[in-house]
This record gives sequence, structure tokens and C-alpha cells, in this order.
Amino acid sequence: MFTLSGDSWRAKGGERAAKIGPLPVLPASGYQAEYLRSIFVPGTSAPLHTHSGPEAFFAVDGDTCLETPDGVQIGRGAGNSLLVRAGPPMLLMAIGKVPRRGFALILHDADAPPTTLTQAWQPTGLCTRQLAADQMKATSPM
Repeated sequence: MFTLSGDSWRAKGGERAAKIGPLPVLPASGYQAEYLRSIFVPGTSAPLHTHSGPEAFFAVDGDTCLETPDGVQIGRGAGNSLLVRAGPPMLLMAIGKVPRRGFALILHDADAPPTTLTQAWQPTGLCTRQLAADQMKATSPM
């Protein structure tokens, strides 16, 4: 479950798995939240896209690589989380050795679509190179 709240709020039950944020939200007359669940085997990537609001990721299992024009973010293992601001085009890829199972939240301006596919930018291959390095580690003898 994702909860959008002030920093001092606590649920009456359950256990906090991660705190992701604060989310860098741009001023808007209203907001909508889009929640996503995904399972990616290593090497699987989402199509190139942008978001009209920040996106927060949480991985239950697996490793995550997120490339934008600003560079790359990598999250490793169960419980890793990443955050990307609204606007830049992105490539999200599962890396590592096991499937990446995760959740995402896009908190966006209610008057704008949460996600837009794009071809205006091409990744430099940072996630693809990281995937290859991970695969080499998986097959090399110790």
C-alpha cells in the first residue's frame, strides 16, 4: 500500500517497508495518483516515456536501473527505491539476476496525462551495460 501523507503520519497497523520522498510536486489545481505493479525479468524495459509528475519506485525483489538524460540511478535488492522528478524522458530496466517485482506511484497534475511515450531522447546504454556486467558476474566462476 502506498500512503501519501505528511512526515509525522503513521498507520495504525502494518509495517513500514520504505519511506520514499518527499516527492518534488509542481504546483497544480489538483492531483491524481496512478499506481502500477510490474514484474520484469532481467533485460526487460519499459518503453521510453515521460511523466507529468514525480514517479516513486519500490522493488519487492530484484534490481532496478533508471536512465534519464541526467544519468543513471541503480537500486539493488529487495526494498530498493528510486525517485524521478516530472519531465525527463526515462528508461526503466530490470537488471541483476532475478526478476524485478515492484510497485510505482506517479503523482501528477490532474489536468495532464500521467505518462507520455516519447522518442525525443535515446538512452546512452548505461542500463544495458550494467545488465551485461551483472550477467557476466552471474556466469563467471568464483
